[in-house]
Amino acid sequence: MNIPILFEDGEALVINKPAGLPVDRPKRGGPALFDHIEQLKLGFQRPPVAVHRLDTDTSGCLLMARNPKALKRFNKAFEDRLVGKTYLAIIDFEPAQPSGTIELSLSKISSAEKGWRMIAAKKGKPAISHWELLETIGEGSKKRSLIRFRPETGRTHQLRVHALQGLGAPLLGDPVYGPVRGQNKGAPRTMLHAEAIHVSRAGKDAVSAFAPFPEDFIRAGLTAPEPPAPPERKQAEPAPTTD
Repeated sequence: MNIPILFEDGEALVINKPAGLPVDRPKRGGPALFDHIEQLKLGFQRPPVAVHRLDTDTSGCLLMARNPKALKRFNKAFEDRLVGKTYLAIIDFEPAQPSGTIELSLSKISSAEKGWRMIAAKKGKPAISHWELLETIGEGSKKRSLIRFRPETGRTHQLRVHALQGLGAPLLGDPVYGPVRGQNKGAPRTMLHAEAIHVSRAGKDAVSAFAPFPEDFIRAGLTAPEPPAPPERKQAEPAPTTD
């Protein structure tokens, strides 16, 4: 498997992570991103390290740091909300509005029969997602929509729960929050794609990358949208100087 490189410089890589490839090695074993780490060194001695995580099913932009100092700076950028991201998602539903903002705090629950999952809970961690409707196809009860999300926070399963409880329908193919637990009903995977990422950096150009529209989204009947404008985020503070 060849991992496409979307952005590269001395401290960052952005790859187009394939759907179905875990970032971390599963407890049960099997393929993982680490299996491709030699390819991703690109001449460097140190292997790149993933700065954030994407679910196994999620395709698209994954930021990797090429040295420890860069990893520290990128981690702080995420903490300070200097990272702008957009995601594309498919739902079998047409929202009543063309756009909006979902604010639903999230909390983790677990049970022996259903395992763990995230739910909306007042005492959970704050989670905010902005969204817009890009396309709707079909008629009547068989409508399918393409949604662009711009998450303001980065909680576990945030977009999956916000789609279900904020828009009124699960992501197509979601085996956890979909209509049949444990099954990718309607699609071979959870139809979520990390479309773009933009990271401000003090003193140098931002890390900016765009992952092309996935083939399985096209097979689901949707049309590739125009690439998004760089997400609006505050700029990184310049490093302090000494006299």
